[in-house]
Amino acid sequence: MTIDRREFTGLMAGLMGGLALPRAASAAADPPASITALEPMTAGVAPIDDAERAVRREKARRLMREQGLGAILLEPGSSMTYFTGVSWWPSERPFLALLPADGEPAWIGPGFEESRMRELIGETPELRVWQEDESPYALAAGLVRDRGLATGRIGIEEQVRWFIADGIRQEAASAAFVSATPVTAGCRMHKSPAELALMQRANDITLAAFRAVIPTLRDGVSQQEVSRAMMAAMTKLGGSDPWALILFGAGSAFPHGTRQPKQLRAGDIVLMDCGCAFEGYQADVTRTTVFGKPSARQRQVWELERRAQDAAFKAAQVGVPCEAVDAAARKVITDAGFGPGYKLPGLPHRTGHGIGLDGHEWTNFVRGNTTPLAPGMCFSDEPMIAIPGEFGIRLEDCLYITEQGPKFFTPQSESIERPV
Repeated sequence: MTIDRREFTGLMAGLMGGLALPRAASAAADPPASITALEPMTAGVAPIDDAERAVRREKARRLMREQGLGAILLEPGSSMTYFTGVSWWPSERPFLALLPADGEPAWIGPGFEESRMRELIGETPELRVWQEDESPYALAAGLVRDRGLATGRIGIEEQVRWFIADGIRQEAASAAFVSATPVTAGCRMHKSPAELALMQRANDITLAAFRAVIPTLRDGVSQQEVSRAMMAAMTKLGGSDPWALILFGAGSAFPHGTRQPKQLRAGDIVLMDCGCAFEGYQADVTRTTVFGKPSARQRQVWELERRAQDAAFKAAQVGVPCEAVDAAARKVITDAGFGPGYKLPGLPHRTGHGIGLDGHEWTNFVRGNTTPLAPGMCFSDEPMIAIPGEFGIRLEDCLYITEQGPKFFTPQSESIERPV
């Protein structure tokens, strides 16, 4: 996918007509035999453990000191899970974690949830609770003062909602509240071997679902039916939180879908952008094929897209700035007469996004991003060619950076007739 991760869940749930079904959608009919016969692919990969999370927190402390931060503040979301293993729902009642540069984490939450919070964080960590008639922001300000941070710099993680950040800022006015992204992204951009193993399994599951579903394409099938089949396959294989954006014909030129329903007909481009999670870690894979015999135009653009994807992969070497990867793919496309730049017909979006616990996270293959590539970074490689009124071709495989260069999680498509 090619949206910012903050928009990701809302978009996937918001598209109408079943083109991008909500992640929680269930199949309306029994899936085909090729799906019901699938077996879970969940064995042999260990989830992230407390020892690894302790290493993450220690790295965060080091980065806090380098950035002159006394602490970072988290609320429920992927960063809280990343550093603590705690998952919670973001409601109007603040539930917060303060990770200090020195000392152990402390927690703040609603008093009536104390028993539940203790189940998650354990008995040892400091937990301060507020009652329904009390201010959680005053409680947070008291914690800041007690930790010696009243006049210090505190990093706010990017998923902390404004009403919470502003409430604390007003109660702890003498502290300086700044972005925690140099710490959180500085940790999360660089995946460990354990994280890469989980991402590999999510990608394996997604690709196996493609193999099961693509042969079931038939004349007259709807985008909704194919989307449900893909999600059912990923679930059967052991993936969680599955999603599937399915586009036919001219609708495939819309990078994130169209409200117009469409049934499959011979000669239609079929764009399938799908993924799931495994132990929280995301896969994001796109395959584009044609139903029936491809035209010369479809084949030409598909092969151009594959060359652009190859160019991005080749450019993704350790030390290279992220923008150079985008430039390499974009040059292939513009040299063929599309664009220039982000203009249509051509490549209207960045070449790739970071991926991990979030489907979209720091950082991106995009013009202007000078972040150097380093081992452990993970990205999508998806330089789409969109031709409004005709069709779009997107090939997307995620890659990770090693000391020796980039490696794909999934084998690339061989041809327009052989997408997997």
